[in-house]
Amino acid sequence: MRHQLYRLKYFSRLYSRLLLSIAMSCLLLAGCNSLSQAQKSSPNALTHLSTAVRSDGKGQVVRFHLRQKADSFRVYQPQKHLVQVALLGKQITTDDIAVPSHSPAFNKVDFHKITNGIGINIHLKNKGSFTSDIYRDAQSNDILLALTKTEPKKLRNLTSGKAPISWQQSAMPPPSSATVQTGGGNRAQDSSYSKVKNKMKFDTVVLDPGHGGHDTGAPGYGGIHEKDIALKIAKKVGGYINENIPNVKVIYTRDDDRFIELEERGSIANREEGDLFVSIHCNSARSRQAHGSEVYFLGLERTQTALEVMKRENKVVRANRDDEQKELSQEELLIYELANSGYISSSERIAGMIEHQFDERAQRKSRGVKQARFVVLYHASMPAVLVETGFISNPNEAKYLSSEYGQNIIASAIFRAIRNYKNEYEKSQHLKTK
Repeated sequence: MRHQLYRLKYFSRLYSRLLLSIAMSCLLLAGCNSLSQAQKSSPNALTHLSTAVRSDGKGQVVRFHLRQKADSFRVYQPQKHLVQVALLGKQITTDDIAVPSHSPAFNKVDFHKITNGIGINIHLKNKGSFTSDIYRDAQSNDILLALTKTEPKKLRNLTSGKAPISWQQSAMPPPSSATVQTGGGNRAQDSSYSKVKNKMKFDTVVLDPGHGGHDTGAPGYGGIHEKDIALKIAKKVGGYINENIPNVKVIYTRDDDRFIELEERGSIANREEGDLFVSIHCNSARSRQAHGSEVYFLGLERTQTALEVMKRENKVVRANRDDEQKELSQEELLIYELANSGYISSSERIAGMIEHQFDERAQRKSRGVKQARFVVLYHASMPAVLVETGFISNPNEAKYLSSEYGQNIIASAIFRAIRNYKNEYEKSQHLKTK
């Protein structure tokens, strides 16, 4: 009898759970159907937003559901709890966008009409500190906004001195059924759009001469040092940019012989709102026969030589000459890739363009584009590459890299790649290039 009662209770609980599951599924289906019905008559490409907690526990993702691909998009975070997104495309309007009434990511979303698209203010919940990044979903037309947990100090550095974009909005009150404000279809003033457009331009390059100060980097043949060659090449690249594309600002992580921490180099780039980060180095090997250039972007190293380069460039030499090896775990790398897949794709693209210039135009031996877990790239929230200009352990290449002629050739190759990337980027954003 006791056994039968136990079985009866067990199946009763199981039946109750089944009923609950069916009820929840019906509610979800009804919600989806009502959303679908509401959107069918709307020409707006942006139908609704949804949010989800990331499975790794490191943040959240906001998905912009789109019927058609956006022409371009950009994210800007001027404040700790304010993320601003520009979605550009003639088919994207502020009309009939469904937003969840409860979200783990935000309290409120405002939509504002701007020329050729919409501006979006996302007011994050006052819980924790999150950095933001935006990219296309590879499997659909959707845009994904990744919110990644970060240290409050790092976020303060990223947002320090930034002012929010002022979207032009109408006096139309928000709908009573959701925490959403719409722009009502009025166009923004040209000045408002100009501010957004200017933030989307490629106008800042951050050049990072490797090592510096007591950290001399790799020793070269004939007593030369990596830190000195890297600085000279970086300044030449900056000079070419200033001369030929003066509308692009050049920022140096160091412009003299000083030591800068690896993490701080990326922070400098972030504070300056860089559009591209280029870290310049010289290679070294036990064999004096090794020669050629390599360009790296952030990723898991696939070869032993890439692993060795990563370990050497991640090594920090302290003033007391003690060495500290900084490492990125595979978990940290996966988190970065989730939040910054768009940057990684762009980094791979610019890396290929630099190597093409080395190989085809500068007539230097190319050892290819590679991936490695460089700390200096990890902390730059933008497309970022590390350039190994050649082997200063090779007598011939050391002589070439330390010469004025050789530095001019290398620097001009890097400059041309940056210029070509800028033009390509701005065309993809439908911005006029100069």
